[in-house]
Amino acid sequence: MQKLTKLYVDYKGEEPVNIEKLPGAGSNRQYYRFVDKNGGTIIGVIGTSRDENHAFVYMDNHFSMRKLPVPKVLAVSDDELRYLQTDLGHSSLFDAIKGGREADGRYNQKEQQLLIKTIRELPKIQIEGAREMDWTICYPQPEFDKDGVLFDLNYFKYCFLKATGLDFHELKLEANFRMFAKDLTSENCDSFLYRDFQARNIMLDENDNPYFIDFQGGRRGPYYYDVASFLWQASAKYSFKLRRKLVYEYYNSLKNYIEVPSERHFVERLSLFVLFRTLQVLGAYGFRGYFERKKHFLNSIPPAMDNLRELLKLNPDIFPYPYMMDMLKKLTEMPQFSHVEEPAHNRADGYKITDSNVYVAHSQDGPATYSSYDDKGPLVVRVNSFSFRKGIPEDPTGNGGGYVFDCRSTHNPGRYEPYKKLTGLDEPVIRFLEDDGEILTFLEDVYKLADHHVMRYIQRGFTNLMFSFGCTGGQHRSVYSAQHLAEHIHEKFGIEVHVNHREQNIQQILLKK
Repeated sequence: MQKLTKLYVDYKGEEPVNIEKLPGAGSNRQYYRFVDKNGGTIIGVIGTSRDENHAFVYMDNHFSMRKLPVPKVLAVSDDELRYLQTDLGHSSLFDAIKGGREADGRYNQKEQQLLIKTIRELPKIQIEGAREMDWTICYPQPEFDKDGVLFDLNYFKYCFLKATGLDFHELKLEANFRMFAKDLTSENCDSFLYRDFQARNIMLDENDNPYFIDFQGGRRGPYYYDVASFLWQASAKYSFKLRRKLVYEYYNSLKNYIEVPSERHFVERLSLFVLFRTLQVLGAYGFRGYFERKKHFLNSIPPAMDNLRELLKLNPDIFPYPYMMDMLKKLTEMPQFSHVEEPAHNRADGYKITDSNVYVAHSQDGPATYSSYDDKGPLVVRVNSFSFRKGIPEDPTGNGGGYVFDCRSTHNPGRYEPYKKLTGLDEPVIRFLEDDGEILTFLEDVYKLADHHVMRYIQRGFTNLMFSFGCTGGQHRSVYSAQHLAEHIHEKFGIEVHVNHREQNIQQILLKK
């Protein structure tokens, strides 16, 4: 402590008025808040590993040069075991969302907005932070690799699985572990893997902007890992709806930095990392709970097992490891891991919750029904052009239709002889409509409405959506509008779009990217 204080005095040129020891986290690092005579504060850090501190200082300087939201290292001791950094205040994301966490995942709107703001910022440090980084500095290893994956999987096996008493064939499980590790490391990702991306490591400024801390364990690796680590943290208890929303917020933010894979590919790859991260944390909970007898980690096991149960409900093709998945299913069925429905906890801030269903079921009601398209995905969009005189197109999906837009308010090229035998797919008609401009103004609002609707359908896992454009003859304006909306949706979302120009007997399928 004396050496840290000396470092402060050397940097500031004066003694601190007060020194406050801050609560420790999961590591052996010690944190102190130094206060000067004017009330200004600086954070002092004492580490136990020179290499770890060296990695943090290098990364912090690298990130600061790229104007990323991180604290700034101000001074470092000669032995690199101590350093000073800017004080980001007292408010962490973990503390800011405490109400929702303690109310079993019932997050209010403010808390959800903080989570959205944070997940949107994650690609910035992952992609921008990776540019020109010297990966050899990373501690304890430069990249996410197969050996590291197998280490964590075996950590789960020895510290959790064996402690449960479940009987399993070790060689068969090891073979599936190796397949799993190969798949997890199969994509070359030149991005920064934060590794310990969690709410405790996010500080908030006075405007609730997130700042990243404790990234000294980062390395080169896939960006999926951090998303899984953040959104499937067992104690957070994020609802399925909120978690899905945050995934798509991240995905759309990632588009600003790199060319992203298709949504289907992204979600399937993410599922692999969610499974890996779940096994990884169960290994940690097993060691800290079963062997070190720490109650906090024992209490974290049930929500982690709930996460595992949800993963086992996914399409088995996503996880081609039959023995491992069968073993995990047996694990979740063990009596000590039975799901226990606990009563909801009231929030201290008065956010409304309920301990039971507001509707009391009656035996004559029969079983609950579900929409035929809930959570089925992927979405297919159908776009039609038609003549109002021949009626609105039928919906072949049985969902009763969708949006119907009337193009008859726009200038009609069909009134002019040169265009009467052409359609909205022909260049002269396209030029007429775009030079006139009315159709462009009309479609601006259509695009805004369609974009929002398509995004919500994707988020909710719906499978079908229909847009129809009508005009007098179903030949010019409606054809132009339908074709352009279809191409717009296909380009923006990469989903499958079916185009049907009914009166022209023209069909087209824009395949999923």
